[in-house]
Amino acid sequence: MRPIYRLISVLVLALLVSACGALQRKNAVPENQHAQAQIEASPGVRYMIASPEGVAAMVNDLRESQQRLGVKRLKGTGNYLSISGGGDNGAFGAGLLVGWTARGDRPDFVLVTGVSTGALIAPFAYLGKDYDHVLTHVYTEVTPEMIFRKRGLLAAMTEDGIADTTPLYELISKYIDADFMKKVADVYQNQGRWLLVGTTNVDAGVPVVWNMGKIASIGTPEALNLFRRVMLASASIPGAFPPVMFDAVLNGESFHEMHVDGGASMQVFLYPSAAATKAKEEHVVRRKDLQAYIIRNSRLDNGWQQIERKTMSIVGRSISQLIQAQGIGDIYRIYQTTQRDKVGFNLAFIGPDFNAPHKEEFDTEYMRALYKYAYDRAVVGYPWSKQPPGLVHTIDEDVRATSNGASKPGGASNQTR
Repeated sequence: MRPIYRLISVLVLALLVSACGALQRKNAVPENQHAQAQIEASPGVRYMIASPEGVAAMVNDLRESQQRLGVKRLKGTGNYLSISGGGDNGAFGAGLLVGWTARGDRPDFVLVTGVSTGALIAPFAYLGKDYDHVLTHVYTEVTPEMIFRKRGLLAAMTEDGIADTTPLYELISKYIDADFMKKVADVYQNQGRWLLVGTTNVDAGVPVVWNMGKIASIGTPEALNLFRRVMLASASIPGAFPPVMFDAVLNGESFHEMHVDGGASMQVFLYPSAAATKAKEEHVVRRKDLQAYIIRNSRLDNGWQQIERKTMSIVGRSISQLIQAQGIGDIYRIYQTTQRDKVGFNLAFIGPDFNAPHKEEFDTEYMRALYKYAYDRAVVGYPWSKQPPGLVHTIDEDVRATSNGASKPGGASNQTR
């Protein structure tokens, strides 16, 4: 059983035996009012994409960008990039992007989205190859101690997470500084390219998409702190890591929103199909000849494993399978959206031919091996899959075909910029 699922299994048991009081917090935003709440000092920087209000807000920002830059700036070809969750499997996405740069035909992306470990990669992918060294360092040199500090099993019953993620916040802060924010703001304001990160509001039980370019454009120390905390929240595995609390304001009153890993709502996302429909109805211009690249930082199959006949082993494996199935469903949802909107679909994932030992979560040797595996495949032209797994063949057939390089039409050398 992978260590992260073992931690989650321990939490399930802890919930059954715990009678301890909860940690103190402000009241949550009242029921059915979360779409109206705003982040203190940073209004309008996120979208409740499951609500009509959230979809309308996203389309309004698209329209404002069009009006500011002019229709001509938003025409022509374009590329989207979506990076999934996956913990230390993010080394796959990092290696693929850096290998793509080395090949020489990695495009700029007009939209970059990230969830969980994908949220840690997305800002650097958004700014391009100048930040490849950050991805290389984080996914080949980082140790578990640079991500979290263990609190002990008692924390499962008395605190809000088994581990303390102060080291991860410090790592994020090392690279996300005022200068980085200025660059993100410049790309957002002057090029009209978007950077979106997903979290989960666990009080409301809804996904939240944050417009990181809009946050960066505020340009205050508070906005810098918010940018960092959104990245941390998106990577905060429920129970294993503490949630991130955001101060929200509604009708002059102050509340707390509790946010955790975006993967609790969606393993990967591109854009809400409802927003695309509304934008089309309102004649908001979009680029033509669009290609979407989806990096799934995981295998498509869950791998064979003989499970011990013990409660924690069964629960852990079942949670792993649930997450795996959710990720496949998200890929199908993206495919359906791209087909409707006439956007090219390209999928990358960890093949079954990668079988490096995995001793612990954020295992440095494992990440180095996975980074190299992805880099080596990208530098010769990654064989992007043009359909989701199992659409025509079985998933087993699809992963074998891609692993053998059989699905290579339109490889990296033929990608549009």
